[in-house]
Amino acid sequence: MAKVFNVDSSFDYGVLAGASCAFGVFDGVHRGHRFLIDQAKQTAAENDGISVALTFDIDPDERFHADRLKKLMTNERRIAALSQTGIDAVVVLPFTPEFSAQSPKDFLKTTFADSVPYALHVGCDFHFGARAAGGVDDLRAWAGKRGAKICAHDLKSADERPITATRIRLLLADGKCEEALALLGHPYSFEGTVTKGRGEGTDMGFSTANIELPGMMQTLGEGVYAAWATVDGVRYKAAMSMGVAPTFADATATCEVHILDFSGEIYGDVIEVEPVHFLRPMMKFDSLDALIATVMDNISWVRENLREETC
Repeated sequence: MAKVFNVDSSFDYGVLAGASCAFGVFDGVHRGHRFLIDQAKQTAAENDGISVALTFDIDPDERFHADRLKKLMTNERRIAALSQTGIDAVVVLPFTPEFSAQSPKDFLKTTFADSVPYALHVGCDFHFGARAAGGVDDLRAWAGKRGAKICAHDLKSADERPITATRIRLLLADGKCEEALALLGHPYSFEGTVTKGRGEGTDMGFSTANIELPGMMQTLGEGVYAAWATVDGVRYKAAMSMGVAPTFADATATCEVHILDFSGEIYGDVIEVEPVHFLRPMMKFDSLDALIATVMDNISWVRENLREETC
């Protein structure tokens, strides 16, 4: 696992000198991101240097567009995932208001100080500095004076369309888990703390773990899904709903998860949920009998059809 460096007053910028860096936000750590990281590892090996994932402590859009931002990963999970990619180090820049307000020139001065990387790998659409005014040409002008290599990559999938976190978020918003998986290169999942629910599920024969997610983590579209739930390191089949249940006027849970073949007290515990297949949209039922019959059908589908190879 890579060492994670948080850039503060004690940070040694010498870590970046002669390093091969992959630079980006890396939300989702998807296939395109992993390609950048692999390229950084390759040029590091050529130069007998270290490979570095250079990123921010928060998604910059959390500062500028928090009201409409949807994320694939929390910042903590994103940085942890980067550290597990085989990179030598992860360097985390604090995206403060002062940092974000810098001109492109000052942004690069603050980011690297007097340390010059051997190579810097970015996507072709990489932008930086106040109002995202800096681009790849600005990076090349800066690097040309210092002897660094700028490697701008066109990150495309097999269909020749760009692999971006935005594209993956849109797929998930449409419930297209399988298509999102193909671009991510790993299952989409989220974590949440189990809260006390209304209790109707238990009365109807299918108890649920209720999770209230922050708005920016509500990336998955509303609906009912086949899923996996991980509790205390054990993986279970699950049927989950995303979105507030319209049948119950006092419903508040963002996500309700029925974990098959599980019994136990998990209020206050953090569980991981991995939706893998869209089953149906959220529906308002005319009767409890209709609701129960539909939910039981969903649970039966999960039990009979969900397999490890589908995740």
